[in-house]
Amino acid sequence: MTPAEIQQVKQRFGIIGNTSGLIRAISRALQIAPTDLSVLITGESGTGKEFFPQIIHTNSHRKHGKYIAVNCGAIPEGTIDSELFGHEKGSFTGALSDRKGYFEEADGGTIFLDEVGELPLTTQARLLRVLESGEFIKVGSSKVQKTNVRIVAATNVNMVKAIGEGKFREDLFYRLNTVPIELPPLRERIEDILLLFRKFSNDFAEKYRMPAIQLSADAKEALLSYRWPGNIRQLRNVTEQISIFETAREVTADVLQSYLPAYNIERLPAVSSHDNKDNFQFGNEREMLYQVIFEMKKEMNDLRAIVHELLTNRTPVAGSESLQVYEPGTSLAAPGVIHHPVIKTLHLDDNHVREEDIVPSENDYVEEPYSMEEIERETIRKSLERNNGKRKKTAEELKISERTLYRKIKEYNLE
Repeated sequence: MTPAEIQQVKQRFGIIGNTSGLIRAISRALQIAPTDLSVLITGESGTGKEFFPQIIHTNSHRKHGKYIAVNCGAIPEGTIDSELFGHEKGSFTGALSDRKGYFEEADGGTIFLDEVGELPLTTQARLLRVLESGEFIKVGSSKVQKTNVRIVAATNVNMVKAIGEGKFREDLFYRLNTVPIELPPLRERIEDILLLFRKFSNDFAEKYRMPAIQLSADAKEALLSYRWPGNIRQLRNVTEQISIFETAREVTADVLQSYLPAYNIERLPAVSSHDNKDNFQFGNEREMLYQVIFEMKKEMNDLRAIVHELLTNRTPVAGSESLQVYEPGTSLAAPGVIHHPVIKTLHLDDNHVREEDIVPSENDYVEEPYSMEEIERETIRKSLERNNGKRKKTAEELKISERTLYRKIKEYNLE
């Protein structure tokens, strides 16, 4: 594709940026648009995947046909087959009349399946049949129907991992992934961040009829060094918040940082250092939170060990006192017996320090490290409480799909 063609597409769809990864994705979309090949668009949430099915559709021979976008993660599992493939009257409770599904409506056009990784396995089997033969059957019907649609799918799920866990069909993945397009996260588009900020700043200045906000030199540095786990969507939201709430039109680094969630956590050496061998690339903010919690618990255990050493080696003082110190990872139990942590009781008197081991009984409370499942369960439970049990608001707060939330509620018995 020529630079002029790519620039024309960027202007038409409002795409900002000049990094090689973005240009490569646009170029590939234009190259495969005239074909009928299936396309799978991958990338983190908030990277702008929704623009590329439109680019493909408007540059294909199907551009005069229908374009239907479906968010697979927002449709309940019990109704998604009806939504996609339609249903016959009386096929289930509430089916008061025949209904066309999206695949029938989009005949001759393009259908965009967003969050395709959230599809139930039974629906995946139906989708595979459409890809292989163009055939589908309505819910409650036995009649085979044909459709001529081009399928463009998108996901932020690690599909290889999902296949390994049995959550996604491998044969369907290869059918969808005929042509892969990968969108880079914002943290890999450093040179585009200031361009995007300036664009959003001008947009909100026009929307709210106020001067556009500007960044000081240190604010620009802070903006570029932030990891942007929410990608372009997060940058846009932050820009809008600053535009509304800040009276000063020049924003300093301190002001900017107050709008960036967990700013100091994002800049931890383990996250921001490119040379650190323990550099983790977290898929979302929740995974990062888990890692921070685990690191904090490790530091607490180290601190307990230091305190114990100091107390053991302390100089005796006048009077008598005792102190209990919890030592994780030690046990007095014999092999084959349930192991309990040991609590060291230090008796301090005028002449010596005497150490006594106490093994807690099964009824004693001893803090144990939390598993990731326990943390996830507690996070969901508290979010449900904050939102008075409203699952849609809870899913939005946790940044997961409603389908995933329903599954987790059932899995953790949080009904």
